[in-house]
Amino acid sequence: MGVAIATGAYAISFGAIALAGGLDFWQTMALSLLMFTGGSQFGLIGVVAGGGAPLAGAATAIMLGARNALYGLRLSELLNVRGGRRLLTAQLVIDESTAMAIGRDSMRASRLGFYATGIGVFVLWNIGTAVGVIGASWLSDPRLLGLDAAAPAAFLALLAPRLRGRETWIVALTAALVALVAVPFVPVGFPVLIAALVGVVAGLLPQRRPAAESSTDDDVSTGEAAS
Repeated sequence: MGVAIATGAYAISFGAIALAGGLDFWQTMALSLLMFTGGSQFGLIGVVAGGGAPLAGAATAIMLGARNALYGLRLSELLNVRGGRRLLTAQLVIDESTAMAIGRDSMRASRLGFYATGIGVFVLWNIGTAVGVIGASWLSDPRLLGLDAAAPAAFLALLAPRLRGRETWIVALTAALVALVAVPFVPVGFPVLIAALVGVVAGLLPQRRPAAESSTDDDVSTGEAAS
C-alpha cells in the first residue's frame, strides 16, 4: 500500500503534465489505463511536449516499456498463469509489482506481493492521473510539491535491501553515473535504457567466487586426487 500510495501521488504530476503537453482528459486517461507504465508515459509526454513528433514519442515509450517483457519472462515461472488470465496479469507487470514478487521467500508470498502491488498501483495510478488532469488548471507546476520524486523514492526503497556486497554497489553506481552523463546527449527516455545496458553487461561478465568457496573446492579436489 505504501508503494501504491506513493505511485498514485506521482500520477497526479503525470496527469497535470500530460494536460499541459497538449493531451485532453480522455487521451491522458487512456495512457494510464492501457499503457500503464509510468516511465513510458512520461517518456512519451516528454518528447511530445518538447516538440518531438508523436512517432518519436511512441518509439521512446516502446523502448522504455520493453523491460516489462523481460520482467514477464521471470514472473511467468512464479505466477504460473494460464488462459485469459495471462493477458490480464500481463497488464500488471510493472517495476513495483515485479520487485515485490521476486523479493519474497515463497511462491504464495510472491503471488500475493505481485497482485496486491499491481492492483493497488493500477487503481491509485489511474485515480491520481484523473486528479492531476482535473486539477491542472490550478496546480500549474506539480513539481513544486515534489510529487515527481515520489515514485523514484519508492523504487529506491524497494531496491535498497538488494544492494548487498561491493559488486552490486559498483554496478548500481556505475549505471546511475552513465545515465546522468547520457542525459545531455540522447533523447528523453534513452538514459535509463543505456543505464540498463550496464546491468546487462555486468550480468554477462564471469562472476568471481568467494575465496572460502574456492579453497573448499581445492580441498575437495585434492582429497579426490589423493583417494
